[in-house]
Amino acid sequence: MNTQKKIFIADDDKVNIEFFEIMLSNLGFVVEKTDDGGEVIEKVKKFHPDIILLDNIMPGMTGWEITKILKSDPNFQQIPIIMISALDDVKDKIAGFDAGADDYITKPFNFPEVLARINAVLRNHELIAQIAVRETRLSLAEELNKDLKENLSVFVGSIDDLDKAIAAIAETAAENNEKYNKETREQIKQVSKKIVSVRKHIAALDARIEKTINEWNNLKKDEIGLSILESKIRENLHQEQAE
Repeated sequence: MNTQKKIFIADDDKVNIEFFEIMLSNLGFVVEKTDDGGEVIEKVKKFHPDIILLDNIMPGMTGWEITKILKSDPNFQQIPIIMISALDDVKDKIAGFDAGADDYITKPFNFPEVLARINAVLRNHELIAQIAVRETRLSLAEELNKDLKENLSVFVGSIDDLDKAIAAIAETAAENNEKYNKETREQIKQVSKKIVSVRKHIAALDARIEKTINEWNNLKKDEIGLSILESKIRENLHQEQAE
């Protein structure tokens, strides 16, 4: 686990806070804390943690309310939240997950389990982040392919115009009985050969781009979007917790 991960702990039980601070700091986490629910939002905005441990029953604001606010803010909605609660009824767990919590731990708890949950949630979060980056890169590559294909069409049009211009020069020279010696004819021939070669390369590149676009389109048929994938991960986690 990255030793620079930042974790924010919000719990009105000062014993719990001190325990978590000591244990997690010793494991390399950078810890910020509060025992007042009313301070959580502002402290999160300043600290911007990698993960939040959040008690759901606190003075000032409940964990459910805090979670809803953070998950509705684009700047903080990706921060995973593990809710810690003395309420172990299924409906309370569901309420926590509905608010947007990534995991739910009931009190009393043991630290090894909490640490395992923290690591698991961070791994899932990092996986989703990596998939998001990959999805962005693929989208940019797809746009680049489309731009290349469009520009190739323009380039082919320019080559066509050049072909026509060379033919027109040769025709005009012949019609006007101008000096049209062997050297000039050879130059025109070489230019024409280069144009043919360029056309072949363009055709090969165009075919490769077309193949890539078709492969992308075929992959998209079975593609699971990032938002759907994230929902499935959350859904599976929620089902495990409710059982």
